[in-house]
Formats: sequence, C-alpha cells, structure tokens
Amino acid sequence: MVKKGKAKVDLQVQLAPGLVLKNPVISASGTFGYGREYAPYLDLARLGALVTKGISLRPQRGNDPVRIVETPCGMLNAIGLENIGVEAFLARELPGLRAAGATVIVNIFGQSPADYAALAAILERETGIAALEINISCPNVKAGGLQFGTDPKMAAELVAAVRRETSLPLITKLTPNVTDITDIARAVAAAGSDCLSLINTLTGMAVDLRTRKPVLANLTGGLSGPAIKPVALRAVYQVVQAVNVPVIGIGGIASATDALEFLLVGAAAIQIGTCNFVNPAITVEVVEGIEKYLREQGCTGIGEFIGSLRLPGAGRD
Repeated sequence: MVKKGKAKVDLQVQLAPGLVLKNPVISASGTFGYGREYAPYLDLARLGALVTKGISLRPQRGNDPVRIVETPCGMLNAIGLENIGVEAFLARELPGLRAAGATVIVNIFGQSPADYAALAAILERETGIAALEINISCPNVKAGGLQFGTDPKMAAELVAAVRRETSLPLITKLTPNVTDITDIARAVAAAGSDCLSLINTLTGMAVDLRTRKPVLANLTGGLSGPAIKPVALRAVYQVVQAVNVPVIGIGGIASATDALEFLLVGAAAIQIGTCNFVNPAITVEVVEGIEKYLREQGCTGIGEFIGSLRLPGAGRD
C-alpha cells in the first residue's frame, strides 16, 4: 500500500500527436552536447527528453575564439553552431542514445529552407528520433537561423518546407530578438509546427576595458542564464495565449521552482540550458522537485497545475 502523501504523481505531458514525454523536463540544445557527455552524471532515460546540439547537413567549424564569456547571472556565447554534421551524428552519436533509452529530439539548422528540408528527410528515415526542433533563432551565425526567425513569412515557409519532408513531430524554437514574438509563433503554428520552444538567447555584448576591444571574437553573442528568466517567462505567457499548440518554456531555469513558474503560466514542458554547466545533474533534480511540489499540493497529475495562474480580477477562491 502506498503511504498517504507518497502517491506517485503522473508527470506525463503530450507535446504533439505521438510525442508523449514521461515528464516535462528536457535538456536544451547547445548545453547538453550530443547527450552522451552527460551520461556519467545521470540516467538519460529519466529525462522527458534531451535535445541535441544543432545538427547541419555538413560539419560546421563554428566561430573563432573567444566564444564564451561569463556575465552577471549568466553567460554570453558565440559558439556558432559548431557540430559534426548529420552523417557523423547518425553513425557515432544516435546509436548510443538509443541504447541508453533516451527520448531524442534533434535540433536542426541550415542556411536555406532546402537545407532544413533535406535534414528532415534524412532524419525521417532513422529510428530512435522522437521529434525535430527547428532552430530559426540562433543569433551567432552569419547565414540562416535568425534571419528566418525574425520574419513571419520566411519562418512559415521554412516550417512548411520541413513539414513536407517528415511525419516526425516538429518543434520550432523562437527568438526573443523581435518586436512581437507572438507574430512569429502564430505563423509557424499555422504552417505545421506541432509545438513551439522559447526563448532562445538574447543578443548581447561584452567589452574589455583594458584592451578596449570586444571580448567575443564574433563581437556579439547570445545571453543566457538566470538573468533572462523574467523575459522568457513573459514571452512564454504571451505565446501560450496566442496559439493553440503546446509551448516549451526555456530561459534561466535553475531550479524546480523556476520550472514550475513556467508550467504555471501555461508551458507544457520546460528546457534547462545554462544551468547544466553549473550542475550536470540539474535536470533530474528538477524532475524530482516538480513531483515533490505537486504531491504536496495534492495534485495527482501535472495537467492539474499547468496553466493554473490566477490572474488579478479573475475571482476569489
């Protein structure tokens, strides 16, 4: 018999037809390597899913160093989407992730809609891939990525091109570096994205007063970490109100409390990024923390909590 107060909480969330996660905690692209790098610290199968670093058709060298700089409550990165390319990923990395029982979401990017579509067609044929995350929001590359994510029409055309090549669930990752993120959200949802993830990093800069030069070789980089959480939380809340597809919240999550705040404003799941560098086991700790909180609140399932934000003037309990 299960003791009172110890009943298991159902943490399952559905992000798309055929994409049901055991819990809402996902590792964010670019902060978790290809996945195997974190296997010594946690059981990859315990996560709702892991998102690979961005994968392109061909290997990509990335930007010159310096590529990372610490900032108050966060970091700037300008890695430039360095990766081994899709063929090497499928040969070297995916088999180990399958063996580990991980739920794998592959982040894809390219320099044209044709690149994205070609990647989708290749990955469509593989087993062990649960979904694709379309990266239209990286601020650290000179072609592709962000140029698609700031224009609703271009974003929609890109998503539609990917949709034609695959039956895999599609998640589109949105940038906060726009005037109104809901415009992009509506466009890509209408074009066939099953789910949205947001936010990617905010564009920022660091300078060295001693040398009077930019710290990053790329001049600018993407700001992430706890400093961006309020911006991310606001964006997630707005997008949840604007679209009828699930939203994954990303940005500054460093604890179960942070994750629960995103779920409270309506996110169906969350991704943890920069904090993986500080605490490699943070994702599992957040899973446990979410379950503990919901149990204490008397919830039998996470669906009772998601989107339960009490707004001013909405009545009294």
